[in-house]
Amino acid sequence: MKCPFCGYEESQVKDSRPTEDNSSIRRRRSCPSCEARFTTFERVQLRDLIVLKSGGKRQIFDREKIRNSMNIALRKRPVEDSQIEYAVNMIVRQLESLGESEIPSRDIGDYVMKSLAGLDTVAYIRYTSVYKDFRNPDDFNEFLEDIKSIQSFSQKVAE
Repeated sequence: MKCPFCGYEESQVKDSRPTEDNSSIRRRRSCPSCEARFTTFERVQLRDLIVLKSGGKRQIFDREKIRNSMNIALRKRPVEDSQIEYAVNMIVRQLESLGESEIPSRDIGDYVMKSLAGLDTVAYIRYTSVYKDFRNPDDFNEFLEDIKSIQSFSQKVAE
């Protein structure tokens, strides 16, 4: 593994352990050249995924884009990094289990939206407002009414 600090071509693994959800291996590494320490993650990749953009363009799937968009929606919200990482892992697993190598970006957005709904309502609203391209206050009002009715139904079922 190349050192991200000095570019030395090799590094030494000092510690390896599985992540909390056992979906990847966390490795602490040390560079013998500059003695810097850094962490890498090793994950199983079942298949190469291609994202079909709305304009017809194809792009290699990048799990970090999901994580980044979730981080933006969850900014300053009380959600732990481990919860976000678990959600990203679950989304990637769902995409890989679809059996398709090409996945429309709209489907990926739907999975992210559903995952955020389970993590944090405010983040869900933030993400959805951009994802569904809300243009005026009426779009928000209609969406918030839908959320309220779903939450009220969930509370009645729980009672």
